[in-house]
Amino acid sequence: HGVPGAFMSLLGINFLNEIVLERDKTEPHEILDDLRAEIKKAFTDKDTNNEMNDGMDCVLCKFDLTNNTLDYAAANNSIVVVRNNEVMHLTGDKMPVGKSPRDTVPFTLNQFQLEKGDTLYMFTDGYPDQFGGEQGKKFKVKNVKQLLLQMSAHELEKQHELLNEYFESWRGNLEQIDDVLMVGIRI
Repeated sequence: HGVPGAFMSLLGINFLNEIVLERDKTEPHEILDDLRAEIKKAFTDKDTNNEMNDGMDCVLCKFDLTNNTLDYAAANNSIVVVRNNEVMHLTGDKMPVGKSPRDTVPFTLNQFQLEKGDTLYMFTDGYPDQFGGEQGKKFKVKNVKQLLLQMSAHELEKQHELLNEYFESWRGNLEQIDDVLMVGIRI
């Protein structure tokens, strides 16, 4: 979202470094709670005490590869897992990291049992929200999940190529409307 999005990203990275490195927080839900508090404080007018209604979506993961567990907290986002040719959708909280009607509700710590061969995907809304195709409609999350399932047998580097090619083909001559970020992790 242009300059405001870039500014929010810089603030988020700086606050995350402070929370994790200086405060020594390691639990995903606690990190998101602290991050939300810092973002709200940064966007509060000191003179009027008015808070700007701004925030970000986020997934924060903590992997324990000894016990094959994933602890995660998610703000308006989720994780897609492909296992044995099946798609699982790990959801998070329906609230942003920032000002919202639920900004006093703590983020939830979720846990998921990983298995060797699982592939986890986390992505911004840029891929599913992109307009394209014959009717110029949004691609949508359900289609992203299907595409990831179809591509999941390939090595991650090949999936990267295929996802880029498919995105460009879907978009066609339409303008790219948002940033696109997708992270894939194979266990």
